[in-house]
Parts: sequence; C-alpha cells; structure tokens
Amino acid sequence: MTATTDLWYHYGRTRAAHDRDVPATFRWTWSQDHGPGPELLGPITGRVLGDLGSGAARHAAHLAARHAPACVDAIDASPAQHELATGLYAHLAPHLRLLQADVIKHLRANPGTYDVLYSVFGAVCFTDPHELLPAARHALRPGGRLVFSTLAHYLTGAPAPADITPADIGARTPDGEKTTMRRWVLQEHTWVKALDQAGFTAIEADVVPDSTEGPRSADTLLVHARAGAE
Repeated sequence: MTATTDLWYHYGRTRAAHDRDVPATFRWTWSQDHGPGPELLGPITGRVLGDLGSGAARHAAHLAARHAPACVDAIDASPAQHELATGLYAHLAPHLRLLQADVIKHLRANPGTYDVLYSVFGAVCFTDPHELLPAARHALRPGGRLVFSTLAHYLTGAPAPADITPADIGARTPDGEKTTMRRWVLQEHTWVKALDQAGFTAIEADVVPDSTEGPRSADTLLVHARAGAE
C-alpha cells in the first residue's frame, strides 16, 4: 500500500521554530488580526470540542489552556502537522488531545461525541462537503454547534462558484516538488444549502472583510449552525 504524500509537511514549520507559546487570542479571519473570537463557539467550559484540520493545534491549544473545556480534540491527518502539534502542546493534555486521523473516518467512528466542532480554514476547506458535513452532524450531539471559517472568494480575487466544485491550488511535497491539492471555496448560499441537506438548522453565514490589502488578502466567510435530530 502506498502512503499518501503529506502535502502539509512545510506548513507552519518556520513559525514553530521560534513561536512556541500558547496563543493569547483566537481569531477566525484570514488575517488573524481582527473579528470575533471564541464566543462564536458558545459555552465552552466543561464541553467536548473537536478542531477539524487543526494543523499545529494553535487554536485548540488556546481553548484548552484558557477556556476550561472538558477536552479539545485537535484532529489532523498530516503526520508532519501532528508532529509539530505534539512538540508544541503535548503538555496541555488531558484537556488537549492531539489526534493524527482522517477527519471523516474519525467523525464517523464517534457518533454523538461532541458539543462543538469547528474549523479555522481547516478540514472544511479541504474536504468534500458532501462527505464532511454529514459526518460532522453524526459526531455532534443534538443541538451541538458547527462553526467554521473559510474563504469568501479565491485568493486571486475571483468569486466563489455557485455549486460544490473544488479548485486545484498549489502545494508542495515534502521534498519540495510542486503539485496541487483540492480546496472548496463556495458561495454563502451554497454552504447554507449543503448544511441544510446534511441535517443542520439555525444556519447563519456572514462575511468579515479583511483588514489588510495585498495580493493574498481575502475576506472571510464565517458560518455557524446547529445539529438537528437525526
């Protein structure tokens, strides 16, 4: 069996070498310097949360260290990202659990486990919504929250498509070879429809404009919903 190439090998590695602190803030926006914070997750104290596509687990570490959850599961399929997260934040156990796992498989194997699931430009952006959203609904307790931030448009400035179609974006293999990966950038009403079809209710979506200008600036689409009864 051929191992899957880890296309996240290089992501966050430079920062991890010099910034090892638990982040003092939690931001949803692309620029990470403004906008709402963890209040969008609702009550956190004593709750079980899952970070979908957690990367180096910086957002999960903030919640585990500063908001007294029962547990935050930081879930990421990348061996490299799991290694980074372990080196940075393993000391926050048991309130932070660092899980190297395929997000879809993990959610399907843990029905009714979570009070809150969230993604900050994480797995929601890089996994087919037809698979991820029903799996998230399955893993949430009835009435549980799903909150995620994603791009409101492509980084090129091109608008998001109206249907659930991924785009190929640039990536690098661990040895530096250029390749591509799939990313889903969808219009607001497309996310709302997909969430409704997956069994979510009380769906809200808002665009938060970027605070900066530049070739890679981007507005953030913030979406939150409740898990309905299966």
